[in-house]
Amino acid sequence: MKKVLVAGATGGMGYALVQELRRRNIEVIAFARGEQKLKELFNNMPGVAVRAGDALLEKDIIHAADGADVLFHAISFPYQEWETTHPLALKNMLRAAKGQEAKFALVDNIYAYGRQTDSPIDEAAKKEPHTKKGSIRLEMENVIKTSGVPYLIVHMPDFYGPNAGNTVLNETLKNVALNKTANFIGSPSLAKEFLFTEDGAKAMIELALRENAYNQNWNIPGVSPITGNEMKDLLQTEWNYSKNFRTVSKTMIKFMALFNPFMKELIEMMYLYEQPVLLSGKKYEEQIGPLARTSYKQGIKITLDYMKSNR
Repeated sequence: MKKVLVAGATGGMGYALVQELRRRNIEVIAFARGEQKLKELFNNMPGVAVRAGDALLEKDIIHAADGADVLFHAISFPYQEWETTHPLALKNMLRAAKGQEAKFALVDNIYAYGRQTDSPIDEAAKKEPHTKKGSIRLEMENVIKTSGVPYLIVHMPDFYGPNAGNTVLNETLKNVALNKTANFIGSPSLAKEFLFTEDGAKAMIELALRENAYNQNWNIPGVSPITGNEMKDLLQTEWNYSKNFRTVSKTMIKFMALFNPFMKELIEMMYLYEQPVLLSGKKYEEQIGPLARTSYKQGIKITLDYMKSNR
């Protein structure tokens, strides 16, 4: 792996992938829609070529991918656009990979797993998504597996970290950074897992470097499950956070959905805040090695420091 494309480079996981790839002296093409944001993040980083373009346009992806031997898909779209955007962007990336005779690596979530009664789950868990978004992710997986392109499908839980602006935990932490009342989705007594983006990027790149890891699914868990109450205690102890967590319930989201298209789409995913799906990293650790496991104390510190220095 000498030169790679990271599509969605200005998002949280895309940003972490670019950073980790450069730590390993791998040349990177950073691709995203926003040229200004790309330049702000990467223009002064040696070994990174900035390419602005639209993943929904095949010619843009093919042009950007020229010379790449692995294409990382870290693209995100607003929930309400998934049905039309994700299948098209995936088709374009797979065509570009095939044209380059390159490999393909998808940053995936846990939606295709649907409801799971046993946790943590491994890669053999049956996938029967009961939501529209879970069905879209499973269909994407099936398209990848029949594409003829060598692939990695890497499932990750909700993540947080530097530049991960549109994630559940980062939405909480951005107000913590301002010492304002923070919104926390779901019951504060229910334990969920969150993955620090730098840990996810390290795991994914380790997989991408190994020929025998391809044409498989991989689960990358967070460091451990944590409740909202435990997180609040950590913030109060380590950062003197003096405000409260404002619990955002399903009822509140239903009300906000009357005025907000994103909230309307979030309703069907609220099962994850009632019965969390936790991932097992056993397969990775048995076949690849120990997972990077940044503590919440350290990961949140890095995230808050980034937020405060990039207001």
